[in-house]
Amino acid sequence: MGPGKTPLSIGQETARELELFRDLGIQDLFLESASVPALAAGSMPDLPALQKFLAGCPRCKLSGSRKNIVFGQGDPKADLMFVGEAPGGDEDEQGLAFVGRAGQLLTKIIEAMGYKREGVYIANVVKCRPPNNRDPEADEVASCRPFLEEQIRLISPKVIVTLGTFAAQALLETDEPIGRMRGQWRTARGVRVMPTFHPAFLLRSPERKKDVWEDMKKVRDYLAEAPG
Repeated sequence: MGPGKTPLSIGQETARELELFRDLGIQDLFLESASVPALAAGSMPDLPALQKFLAGCPRCKLSGSRKNIVFGQGDPKADLMFVGEAPGGDEDEQGLAFVGRAGQLLTKIIEAMGYKREGVYIANVVKCRPPNNRDPEADEVASCRPFLEEQIRLISPKVIVTLGTFAAQALLETDEPIGRMRGQWRTARGVRVMPTFHPAFLLRSPERKKDVWEDMKKVRDYLAEAPG
């Protein structure tokens, strides 16, 4: 710093930086607080503790536009877990997973398998709604992944059904298209995984419902034969 110059305060420096971002045309700036604790794998005793830990989460930019964190719901010791990609508008309003039209179709699928909705567990990879229902972005998936993995550990399901491209790719850590993965048993976190189409896709392409039903019959038959 040259002679006669007064050091800028932290507040002044921040203001100058924000003005620079504005001049560059950057309208949205997400600042992650260093005080936000990271989730240590295996540290949560149960789902309520995990949900409390996640409350008010500011870990990605979706926190600025959501109405509710959609943690997931169902039987905390379910043998069967469904994982979608992200909440939609109805889910954001109610704070519950799969309660819109796609959720109603999912309920019918679950019941056709011989289960009740409250007897399975339903969650999403991303816990907050992306604006305008856009696809989740990589940093958003990365921010939420530890919470999904902890949910899986605590629930310890025998089978996870992934719904749609992003859920399958995120859980299985692959870039394979859903059309190639669908109906093929995979494994993640020591749990058998059945990738299938998302119910929202079935609403647009009802002719593919028969494919999903074939997948669900494999899941139903496996669970019927699984010990315990």
